[in-house]
Amino acid sequence: MFSQTVEYALRAIVHLADQAPNPCTTEQIAKATKVPQAYLSKVLQSLRQSNVVHSQRGIGGGISLVKTPADLNLLEVVNAVDPICRIKTCPLGLKGHGANLCPLHRKLDDAMKETETAFADTTLADVLSASTSSYPLCNEPVDRVITLDITPPSSSN
Repeated sequence: MFSQTVEYALRAIVHLADQAPNPCTTEQIAKATKVPQAYLSKVLQSLRQSNVVHSQRGIGGGISLVKTPADLNLLEVVNAVDPICRIKTCPLGLKGHGANLCPLHRKLDDAMKETETAFADTTLADVLSASTSSYPLCNEPVDRVITLDITPPSSSN
């Protein structure tokens, strides 16, 4: 349902929110989010043009959020890179339908509206503070312990 661009933008923004108010370099964001750096640069450019992030060159510079994580919602990020397209008129161009959508297209548009609402109601602070056992980024614990069960199956004779 969402493009790779949206996925990458959300990963980058969540990372920046996690690091806020400290700026990050494109290289740092790419490494933390596992997004190809060249693609990330284009995504960040769209986010800059939409005033979601700010970039500053030089020592101590980098990319940072324009708003606080509590004031930036997911819909703003999505709309900056690949807006959700609502169905306003019949996609088939049927003159008899116009803005009076058929049941199929009405259901599709209703689903998009619910997604927009959910994203508008969810801030980056909400994402970072959600109680879960998994962190919303690609960071993995350094001290991972892998346990393998190598007990041979019991044979009954």
